[in-house]
Parts: sequence; structure tokens; C-alpha cells
Amino acid sequence: MLTRLDEVVARWQSLRDEQASPEVFSDPKKLRDVSRRLAELDPLVEAYKAYRKLQEEEAGARQVIEGESDPEMRAMAEEEVRQLTEALAAKEEQLKLLLLPVDPNDRRNVVLEVRAGTGGEEAALFASEVLRMYTRYAEIRGWKVTITDISEAGMGGVKEAVALIEGDGAFSRLKYESGVHRVQRVPATEASGRIHTSAITVAVLAEAEEVEIDVQEKDLRVDRFCSSGPGGQSVNTTYSAIRITHLPSGIVVQCQDERSQQQNRLKAMRILKARLYEAAQQEQQATLAAERRSMVGSGDRSEKIRTYNFPQSRVTDHRIGLTVHRLQEIMDGALDMVVDPLITHHQAERLQRELGAAS
Repeated sequence: MLTRLDEVVARWQSLRDEQASPEVFSDPKKLRDVSRRLAELDPLVEAYKAYRKLQEEEAGARQVIEGESDPEMRAMAEEEVRQLTEALAAKEEQLKLLLLPVDPNDRRNVVLEVRAGTGGEEAALFASEVLRMYTRYAEIRGWKVTITDISEAGMGGVKEAVALIEGDGAFSRLKYESGVHRVQRVPATEASGRIHTSAITVAVLAEAEEVEIDVQEKDLRVDRFCSSGPGGQSVNTTYSAIRITHLPSGIVVQCQDERSQQQNRLKAMRILKARLYEAAQQEQQATLAAERRSMVGSGDRSEKIRTYNFPQSRVTDHRIGLTVHRLQEIMDGALDMVVDPLITHHQAERLQRELGAAS
């Protein structure tokens, strides 16, 4: 491990020298790329420096023990060695996690899709609440949220919604949210007070980079139609909404949140490329199905990943057996209390596989 860490530090130093060179500094694209790679390595390098410092302090404390004859001073040094040994073990575990390969999609923006499933109006109502939960979570983390398409149901529910979430690390935090989310509660329309179970589906897609997905104009059918919903005089009077059909794949996307037809087209193309990117990834990773099943959930949209039980104020993530009795806080955007354990569990499983492969 230490050899790998020394190699990382050498690469980090090389990138720092490259960043300061006139050739890179004068090229915004190169500078952005080098700065991004440096930012990815910074936490690992800082942790390694702290690890080395702890090693030096422990070696110094052991020297004190060897040369100290005073029982009281020797006992103090032994206690210091014990504490430093524990700190070194914890820091080593941190370094092992930081050495795990980074998911290249982690820094990407997210295309979030929320759809009502079984349960009629109650499912549509819950879909709107889950959409709000993710919107509040994004706001807490300082990300930008744009609802690009929404199909509303009665009583304020949502049949289907698509949102673009822009922010550094958005995919790394939201990628485990794909799947079926189940709700258990007494619907507002239930006179007898009986608890109903409904479900919605959530899909989290990493937004594709411009250079990764090449979409030919000849493969597109673009339809223009009037926007619907609130928005003032322009609604239902101008053909600003856009629907794009990708003919080879049959994928259809639409966007109507902007007044400008051009802006709606640009956003619709971003969503289309994200879906095409996801399809390409699924095809490439078909041979890795067994490994994916061993991770935290498969991400399959038919998989029940979480239950929200309102009468007991309970949220249960079935993939890791996590139960949290703080449902309202989570619905208000405090999603980290579920996301953090998922990430920790996933990293631990990856680390176990890495160590198993190395042995």
C-alpha cells in the first residue's frame, strides 16, 4: 500500500508542476482537466501526509520508552504510543478507502426521473413528495435543480417528472436512489383510516459529456407543441415545448419549462444523451452482472429499495437493513442520514473485494 501511496504523491506533485506551467496555465481546457485531477488526489495526499506524521510521532514516543527510566514518564509515553497506534490504524483504513478506484461518473450532473407506480392518486402524491425531497436535498448541498418535464395528476400529485440536477458530486450522492420506493400510510381519501401501500420508481442517470454521445440530426424527429401548466400568457399560445424522438433507440424526451424553443431543445438534448449514455453503459457492463449484484443494490428499477412508513415515522433501506425513525426530516431533504450509510456500506464491500483479489 505504501508503494502505491508514494506513486500517488509523485503523480500529484507532477500534476502540480504541470498546473503551474505556462502551457497549461494559458489553456483553459487543459487547466480545468489538470485541476480536476488534482482535486481528486488532494484528499488522498493530505491523508497520507497525516499518516506519515503519525508514524514519526509514534517512532519518537517509542524512543522515549526505550530511553526513559522514570516510571511515570515511561507510562505517559506508553499511553501516547497506544493512542498513536489506534490513530494510525484508523488512518490506514481511511487510506485504503481513498485508494479505491473512483467511479468516473461520480462528478457528473444527474438526470432524475420520478414516476408514480402502483397506488393511483396516492402514488402520484407520493411521487410529488419524493421529487420535493430530492429538490430540498439538492438545495441543501448547493446544487441547481431544473424541472425539465412534469406530468401532473389530481390533488397535487405527479404522474411523471424529469429534473436536471447540476452540482459537483451530484451523481456520487444520488446514484444509489434508483429503484422502487414504497410508501405505507393512510391516504387523505381513505375514510376508514386503513393503511395503504403504494409505490413509485426513481431513476438516476449520469449526464453524458458532449464528446461521449454522438447524436446525428438525421436520427432525430423533433416535434414542437404548446407548453401546458402555469406560466402566464405564453402558455398554450406559442409552440415553445419540444419533444425529441431518437429513431434508432425509440427513446422519447420532452422539455417545456423554458419559454424559448431553443432552450427547451438544448435541455431535451441533454436528457436524451444521458439516457443514451445509460443504455450504452448497460450494454458494456452486461458481462459484469454478477459483480454488480454484489454491490449495494443492483439499481434495477423493479427492485424495492426503500420503504417510507408514515404511521411509525420510519424509513427502511432494504439493501443494507438500515432503519431510521426520522421520516419527516428525510422528506424535508435530510437525506444524508440514509445516503451516508449506503456509501459507507458500498465502499466496505468494494474494499473487501479488492483485498480478496490482492490476496
